[in-house]
Amino acid sequence: MEKYDILLLDAGTGNLHSVYHTLQSLGANVTVSDNPDLIPLAERIVLPGVGSFERFMEGLNQKGLSSPIKQFISNNRPLLGICVGMQALFEISEEMGQYRGLGILSGRVKYFQPEMDNIKIPHTGWNQIWFQKENPLLQKIISGNYVYFNHSYYCDPGVTKNIVATTDYGINFCSIIQYRNLFGVQFHPEKSQKVGLQILKNFIGWNGES
Repeated sequence: MEKYDILLLDAGTGNLHSVYHTLQSLGANVTVSDNPDLIPLAERIVLPGVGSFERFMEGLNQKGLSSPIKQFISNNRPLLGICVGMQALFEISEEMGQYRGLGILSGRVKYFQPEMDNIKIPHTGWNQIWFQKENPLLQKIISGNYVYFNHSYYCDPGVTKNIVATTDYGINFCSIIQYRNLFGVQFHPEKSQKVGLQILKNFIGWNGES
């Protein structure tokens, strides 16, 4: 059977074109699909998401992607969630009520509180990532480098040791997380120029070592 170097999953709300062309520019063999049957064949998966958490999860569930994603991760295969794709890895989102995520990572997705330092919501534009520990995604990246964000909700992990990097926006929130073979970034690496390209390149080249 054919194996795909990168399977770019389409939940119906992702920024697929930009991510697709960015991955291709790095030399990856990318297949875009919403077919759950391709998930077991993938070498690694990128799960991008924009828009509301509810619509993203509806897309995953209606397309039959949720269970195969969980199985893929349990088989120790690499997956990178981007923006809402990262948020979906957690248990619960508080966006417009409460909605269940994939529940692979413990924790909740919370709303930025407007009263905090008069911050503007959504958090849009360039901000810094501050390393909390060494990580394969951070090779050739410097703590304090800028990346591009566009979100109104942030992840509050239940296990803080999984936090790889944080960003200050009224509070210090988790902007990169890793649990075993599972990675998540709250920002958009495909829009983050050299730093984002390097992070994606690090994921593509990750061989399972810490």
